[in-house]
Formats: sequence, C-alpha cells, structure tokens
Amino acid sequence: MKISGVIPQLRTMNLESSIQFYTTQLGLELAFRYEDFYAGIRAGNQIFHLKFVCEQDPSIPYTRDGDHFTIYLQTEDAAALAEELKARGVMLTKDVHETDWSTKEFIIEDDQGHTIYFGEAL
Repeated sequence: MKISGVIPQLRTMNLESSIQFYTTQLGLELAFRYEDFYAGIRAGNQIFHLKFVCEQDPSIPYTRDGDHFTIYLQTEDAAALAEELKARGVMLTKDVHETDWSTKEFIIEDDQGHTIYFGEAL
C-alpha cells in the first residue's frame, strides 16, 4: 500500500469564522470551499479540512485538559512565526519553549478551541 497523504478534519460550529481564522489570522490558504458545509485549508504542502457541525467537537476539552494537540504544524522558525502571529492578534496559550524531545514549540487555540501546536526541530 502506498499512502500519498493524511488529511485531518476539524469540526467547526461556524465555518465562516474558522475559514477567517485560518486564512486571515494564521495566513494559511483556503484550498476549497463546498457550500456552507465543508472547506479545505492549505498549510504549506499539507491540507486539512473543516466540517460544519451543530455541536461543539467533544474532543476539544479532552485535548486541552490532557495537554494533547489537534494538529501539529511544523515550521522552520517557531520564534519568528510566533511573533508574526502575535502581531496579527493571535493569542498564544503557551509561548515559545524548547522541549526535552529537541523541538522548539508554541501553542495556540483556534476560533473553536482546537489546540494547535507549532514546532521546529532543533
């Protein structure tokens, strides 16, 4: 079997708000939109999907409380990206820090509360 990619799906109760967050606040690209139900966000060579739902994703509090992440985005310069996002008004839930597993990371939450890690290999 040959896999050419993995596409995570984030659930949102407000598709327009989530698209706005990922494109305007984070600077990512809208890859596609299907009506008011579904969208794709491009992050570099990767893509993830947004799906409209009527109730909050039940994994959000579990993820937040357990120090887990919904998506981990790799970057080449975590500190510079964190400053760029702060300048765009994005609040960091954990500022840039080095980990015991040789990465430099910071954490944000999206408009729905999903935990997003950004990391750079050291």
